[in-house]
Amino acid sequence: MAKLYFNYSTMNAGKSTMLLQASYNYRERGMHTAILAPAFDDRGGEKTVSSRIGLQAAAVPFDATDNLLELIRDLLKKQSIDCVFVDEAQFLESQQVKQLSDVADELGIPVLCYGLRTDFQGKLFTGSQQLLAWADDLTEIKTICHCGQKANMVLRIDEDGKVVRHGAQIKIVANDQYLSVCRRHFKSGIIHGPNHKRGVPPPASKMAQASKQLSSFSNGKPLSGTSVPRYHRINRVASKAKSIAWGVLIEEDRNSSEPSPIQVSPDPSSEHRP
Repeated sequence: MAKLYFNYSTMNAGKSTMLLQASYNYRERGMHTAILAPAFDDRGGEKTVSSRIGLQAAAVPFDATDNLLELIRDLLKKQSIDCVFVDEAQFLESQQVKQLSDVADELGIPVLCYGLRTDFQGKLFTGSQQLLAWADDLTEIKTICHCGQKANMVLRIDEDGKVVRHGAQIKIVANDQYLSVCRRHFKSGIIHGPNHKRGVPPPASKMAQASKQLSSFSNGKPLSGTSVPRYHRINRVASKAKSIAWGVLIEEDRNSSEPSPIQVSPDPSSEHRP
C-alpha cells in the first residue's frame, strides 16, 4: 500500500538534498519520479529544485489553486510515475494535502513531502499542519543550533542582523536570513553563541578546546588541579563535538549514560506498490 510521507525540519537541514537523493535513487533503478514545487519559490531557478550543496533537478510548478491529484493524472498520461516528491510542502493548501493522499490511496503512488514544520513565529504552516494530521509516516530531519543542541525552531533575521518577530508568514528571501535554533535561543533571540562570529558554527572550536583540556589528563586522572567531574563533562563535550563534525548528531538519552545516534529515515524507494 502506497503511503503519504512528511519529512519536516527547520531551515537549512538538508531537506532538498534528501529529496533530490531519494529521487535519484529511483531514477538510477530505471524508475520515474515527479518532483513538485511551489511556483512562487524560484530561488533555485525556474521549474527547478536545488540544494545548498549544488544538486538540482527539474520540477513541476504548482500554485494554490491547482488540484494535485489531477496534475499527477495528467503527468501519468505522458509516462509512468513510481514516486511523487513535493518540495517546500509547508506551502501546500489543506485541500492539496488531501489530494496528495488521494494520489497514494487511489493511484497507488507513494508521495514524499519535504518542508518546514513551523514559521519564524513558532506557528505551524497550513501545509505542515495538515500533513502532520494526515501523513502515514512522519520523520524529523535534524540539524543543530549554534549552541550544539538540536535545532527545532527558525528565526528570521533582517539585513542588520536583528531578529524579526512580526511580518508576513511567507517571505521568500535568501537562506542566510533564516537561522535554525533550539527553542531556548528562539525565545531569547540569540542568533550566535558568545565569542563566535555569525555563520561560524561553534562545534569545531568546542572540539579543539575540549581536546586541549583532555590532553591534561592521563589515564583518566586529572592533572593541573582539574577536578574529575570536570573531566567527565569535558569528555562529553568532546564526544558530541566530534560527532557533529562528522555530520552525525548524538542525542543523549536522559535515562541512559550511553548516547544514541539519530536515525536517518529509510530509503523510500524500498516501498513496493501493489
